[in-house]
Amino acid sequence: MDTQTTAESLPVSDAAWNAIEGAYDLQVHVAPDVIERRIDDLDLAKEFLAHGLKGFVLKSHYIPTAERAAVVSKAVPGIEAYGALTLNHSVGGLNPVAVEIAGRSGNKIVWFPTVDAANETAGRLDGPNVKLPFWAKIQREIAAAGITRPPMTVLNEAGAINEDTRQCLELIAKHDMILATGHLGRHEIFPLVKTAKECGVNRIIVTHAEFPSQNLSAAEQVALADLGAIIEHCFTTYYTNKAPWEAVFANIRAVGIERTMLATDLGQKTNPPVAAGFAAFAQRLLDAGFSALEINRMAATIPAALVH
Repeated sequence: MDTQTTAESLPVSDAAWNAIEGAYDLQVHVAPDVIERRIDDLDLAKEFLAHGLKGFVLKSHYIPTAERAAVVSKAVPGIEAYGALTLNHSVGGLNPVAVEIAGRSGNKIVWFPTVDAANETAGRLDGPNVKLPFWAKIQREIAAAGITRPPMTVLNEAGAINEDTRQCLELIAKHDMILATGHLGRHEIFPLVKTAKECGVNRIIVTHAEFPSQNLSAAEQVALADLGAIIEHCFTTYYTNKAPWEAVFANIRAVGIERTMLATDLGQKTNPPVAAGFAAFAQRLLDAGFSALEINRMAATIPAALVH
C-alpha cells in the first residue's frame, strides 16, 4: 500500500518516508523533562531507528541535555543523539559559565532565551489568556510564586549586544557549538547573528522563523541567510495553525533549499509522534511541489552538516 496513516490520522505516503531517510531532527522535546511528554528519549531513538532516521537534538527549555544525549547514543546504536543548552533563567540566563560547562560536556546547540526572552510574552501573568504553549503554565506558576526573574534581552541600553551575550558567543565559538536564536525578536536576531559571526561562530540557526514571536518575513529570512545563518522551519508551527502552510512554502523558495533546514519541534502529548510528524511535513512539501531530493537536503544533508 502506498499510503500509511498515523494514529493521529496524518496521511503519509511511502514517498514522504523515503524523502526523510537519514534525517536529523534538531529540535525535539521529549521526556525526561519538567513538562510531561508523549515519549522519552530512548524510545524516540528506537522510533527513529525503525523509520530509517539518523538522529536528533534533545531540547529542553529548562534542563541541559548533553549528558542524556551521550547515554542515548550508547544505548541505541545507529542513532546519534545530541545535547543542548537553552539560556533561560533555570541555567542562570545569559550565563557564560553554563555555556563553558556545556561546551566541555560535548553540548551541540546553544539556544538563546526562549521562555524567558523579553520578546516572548506567552507565559506572562499580564499576557492574553488564550491557548498557550505547554511551558507557559510553568512560567505563570513561577511568576505567581514570586521566584522568577525579569525577562531577558541580548541587547544593552544602547541597542548593541550586551557583554554577557558577547561572552557567551565567544564560548560558543571556542567550543564550536551551534548557535540557535531561540525566541528573540527580529530587533535582537539581526545584531546577534552579526556579532556571532564577528566572534567566530561558524554555525547559526534562526529558530522556527514563522513562529509568532519571530514571524520573520521572507525578506528578513533572506537577509539573515545572507549573513550566514540557516533558516529553520518547524512542523508544529504550521500543524498547530500558528502560521499558514503557504508561508513556509513561499519562504523556503525565497531563501533557497541550501540555506534551509526542517525540524519538527514535536514531543508534546497532544501532537503527533515525532517521526510521523516529520514524514507528514515531508508529505506537505511533496504536495506543494518540492522534490524528494530537495526535502532530503533540508531534512538530512543540511542538519547533518550542522551537527558533524
